[in-house]
Amino acid sequence: MKKLILFLVAAVTFLSCSNTDDAAATEKPTLYFPPLTGTIWETKSITDLQWNPDALQPLLDYLENKHSKSFMILIDGKIVIEKYFNEHTATTPWYWASAGKTLTSTVTGIAEQEGLINTNKKVSDYIGTGWTSAPLAKENLITCKNLLSMTSGLDDALGDGVSPAELQYKADAGTRWAYHNVYVKLQDVVAAASNQTWNAYFNTKLRDKIGMTGTWLNVDNNVVYYSNTRSMARFGLLMLNKGNWDSNQILNENFFETATTTSQNINLSYGYLWWLNGKSNFHLPQTQFEFPGSIIPNAPEDMFMALGKNDQKIYVVPSKKMVVIRMGEAADNTNPALSDFDDELWGKINALYE
Repeated sequence: MKKLILFLVAAVTFLSCSNTDDAAATEKPTLYFPPLTGTIWETKSITDLQWNPDALQPLLDYLENKHSKSFMILIDGKIVIEKYFNEHTATTPWYWASAGKTLTSTVTGIAEQEGLINTNKKVSDYIGTGWTSAPLAKENLITCKNLLSMTSGLDDALGDGVSPAELQYKADAGTRWAYHNVYVKLQDVVAAASNQTWNAYFNTKLRDKIGMTGTWLNVDNNVVYYSNTRSMARFGLLMLNKGNWDSNQILNENFFETATTTSQNINLSYGYLWWLNGKSNFHLPQTQFEFPGSIIPNAPEDMFMALGKNDQKIYVVPSKKMVVIRMGEAADNTNPALSDFDDELWGKINALYE
């Protein structure tokens, strides 16, 4: 009897330890978050990560040759690489271009979680009718979710303007995916619902809570965000941690998950103003053609991305606890938010750790 009891105690102890070991093996690594003010930001070396040091200089040379101004890699929230090129500095602001769409998506989610808006409701519920030149019945089909998912049905061939004359009916909302600047109307929705300016709401609810700097500026009739590189990296880190900054849940995790998941069945590689890697097909701006395969074959399949004109990039890779930032001029003297540069760059990044 005594031997049986001792056996049972040993078995329970073994199972308990095994379960603890299993839990430790699957537990997510703790992310580091830099202080909200100041320049302190912990680092992690390539040596610590057991990456290939011989692959670093070819990556940096490539970035400089491709007209980059800055480049950062974070692992677990800590800086592994931070480089500036062509007289750009750590304090110099640069534009996010369409990578800033993800800021609008995030703040829209914050406004919804605060009960100010419902993204299922039509846009005209918040900013009134007549904000397009579409027939009223067609305009009233357009919801906030349609703006988030690029399925407004408005004509994308008329340029970037968002005056009523430039927002014309092309198809019923939800039936056509087209990359369109009309998403910016979400900023008007949030401003109207919060009874304050977009800038004020954005600064209070997002920018200041994660220690970003920067401002929205009107450039050629486009509202564009400007900041330094570390501010872009802070936003990437927030999204790596599913909207949570150092135990402060800034964006509801449910909205985060929806925003970084396929938002409609036309372009599988698009969420709520986020691009998604690793899907079976994708569409590009200014075309209705469906391309097979992943957008960036060299990059991890679970990566989601903020992509802007002239190759402004935020790459977020949950499986590697990685955030990658690139700011600069167009890599190949062209303007697309997505080009061969992305795949070539990820080939160079992969060489660091493969």
